[in-house]
Amino acid sequence: MPRHVALVTGANHGIGAATAEALAAGGCAVVCAYRKIHDPVDPAVPDVYRAGRARTADAVVAAIRAGGGDAVAADEDLTDPQAPQRLFDLAEATFGPVDILINNATGWVQDTFSPQTVDQHGRQMQPVTVATWSQQFAVDAMAPALLIAEFARRHAARGATWGRIVGLTSGAELGFPQEVSYGAAKAAQTNYTMSAAVELAPLGITANVVHPPVTDTGWVTDAVREFVAQSTALVNVATPAQVAEVIAYLASDASALITGNVITLR
Repeated sequence: MPRHVALVTGANHGIGAATAEALAAGGCAVVCAYRKIHDPVDPAVPDVYRAGRARTADAVVAAIRAGGGDAVAADEDLTDPQAPQRLFDLAEATFGPVDILINNATGWVQDTFSPQTVDQHGRQMQPVTVATWSQQFAVDAMAPALLIAEFARRHAARGATWGRIVGLTSGAELGFPQEVSYGAAKAAQTNYTMSAAVELAPLGITANVVHPPVTDTGWVTDAVREFVAQSTALVNVATPAQVAEVIAYLASDASALITGNVITLR
């Protein structure tokens, strides 16, 4: 049976890196797409988080190869509408056609409508502007839509009958206060993915979205852990590997009947 080929965006750290490693452990060849992000220093955000967002995916690829898997890193700017074509071309030239797409990358920046300049955890916020909106909607909404479109086009052209799409979301019914453009862009991605679940079902493609709990990708402090412990809605602080296990399951043969769902992890 031919192996699967996965494209994972935002695979240089956190959930994306853990997902790339989990898929590789399951036998997939993985394209680890990433973009180095240089965040400004924020005293309320641990340096390890900024360091993770600013590194390449080379260490992730090295770990996968050390474990006997196949992976390649791809430094790609997802705000460029031509990026999906380049990523799929790279995957096909290196491993073969992509049949698993993980839309994990984010252009996260903390913006708000509130006049406050810090949130309840002391993290710095900025007002909603064209720049903050564009950064997040380009990476969290436009790029997933174009990646899904490229995935579907190539899948149909080769007559494929098996495919998996998994996106990542955040926020709730009342938006995402204090991270408003992030929440709105994720809502758009969710809507695109649910449409894909319906439209691409005849092609054997499933499409789901995972809503992780608070996940320690490096930004979680003791204050955040205490906030979660006292919350009536939040249950766990997860590790990236725990979230990746769910994503890998949704990308497996066993998940054939799971599509069109937003799966909330607590």
